[in-house]
Formats: sequence, C-alpha cells, structure tokens
Amino acid sequence: MTADLGNYVIVDTAEYGPLQPVSNHTIRLDRIRAHWGDMLRVAGSLTLGEVRGHDLIRMLSRDGKPTGLGDAFAHYARIFKTLHLLQFVSDEGYRRVIGAQLNVTEARHRLARKIFFGQRGELRQHYREGMEDQLGALGLALNCVVLFNSLYIDAAVKQLAADGFPVTDELLARLSPLQYDHINFLGRYAFTRPAAPGLRKLRDPHTDEDDDNCGQN
Repeated sequence: MTADLGNYVIVDTAEYGPLQPVSNHTIRLDRIRAHWGDMLRVAGSLTLGEVRGHDLIRMLSRDGKPTGLGDAFAHYARIFKTLHLLQFVSDEGYRRVIGAQLNVTEARHRLARKIFFGQRGELRQHYREGMEDQLGALGLALNCVVLFNSLYIDAAVKQLAADGFPVTDELLARLSPLQYDHINFLGRYAFTRPAAPGLRKLRDPHTDEDDDNCGQN
C-alpha cells in the first residue's frame, strides 16, 4: 500500500534489508491532514515571533503526552528524518558535512561548559518565574565571547592580509570564534562601554608581552 503527500510517497510493504528493524515506523498521513491548517498557523506564528516557546510546548503536549497537533507534527517530521537518514547512509559528502556541523556543535558545548554560567542553562528548580533569565544567562555570556572573537579574528585576518600573508580560503575555513584559551573566565562579567571606540591594538605575535591588549577578558 502507498500513500501520497505532495511529492512524497510512503510505502509500507517494502523490504529494507539491514535497515528493516528501524523501518517499521509508519507515517500517519491522516493525522497530518487533520491538523494541517493548525500546523500552518503555528509555523506562521513562529516565523513572525507571535508565539512563545512555553506556549508552543503546551500546544504540542499535555501531561507528558502529545496532543493531536503534537502528534501530527511528529508524523510530519518523520518524512524529513527519513530522507535525512537515507541521504546520510548513501552520500559520503553529506556525511562529511554532518560531521563538520557536529564538530561545531560540540565546540559550542565545550565553550558553554567552560563559561558555566546560569547553571549551564539547565533548569534545576521547579519554578516558572525567572526561567527565561536562567536560560538566557548562559546564551548571553556565550554570545559575547563569540562576538568578541569574531571581531578580533576579522581584524587579525585583515592585518595579516595587509602585511602580505597569504590568507587563503582554506585557512579561513579552519578559523572558529568558539576558541577560548585566550579568555579569562575568572572574576565578574562586566558589560561596560570601552573607554575609546573601536577595537584594541592587536598583540604583536613576535613579542612575549601579555598585557591588556591580548584579549584576556
């Protein structure tokens, strides 16, 4: 038996060899169709920023179980998860791209663990007031580090290019704003305007000076 949803055809009688044990989950197109209008409204509200995260969670689940709308989204997501898994199995280039993305994600997690701010963004108390602040604290500190690194990496690359260093695309592809060896995580986080506008003077790599110009913040 086959079912059609737009350009997607789901077949429930095929044999998939070694993948057969994980291919038994079916996609209930009737549940998707029944809630399609509400799904579009949710997507539009998210795009326009008119719905908050906790409101969306309440729409998709109740008492730990998915609502009809949540179940419809789960079945709809299986279409794209299946396509992703099939491409991952068959396309070596795609696997390399996914591996690179996972490396970036893990680098982000390492930086977050190093910052260790706002209880690592984990909700450890049973209260609602202030949850948004707790979740946002780690993200704010992490984004500040990434912005700082991005600005100074850009300045350093431009200075190297101006000095005649061969700044190639291959070299640039290896740069990451998620590095933190030069960041001092001790003390307090101060969000103040600098005394003078613009970036600080870049440190001379040919000297051993380790002063305020080296980005130890």
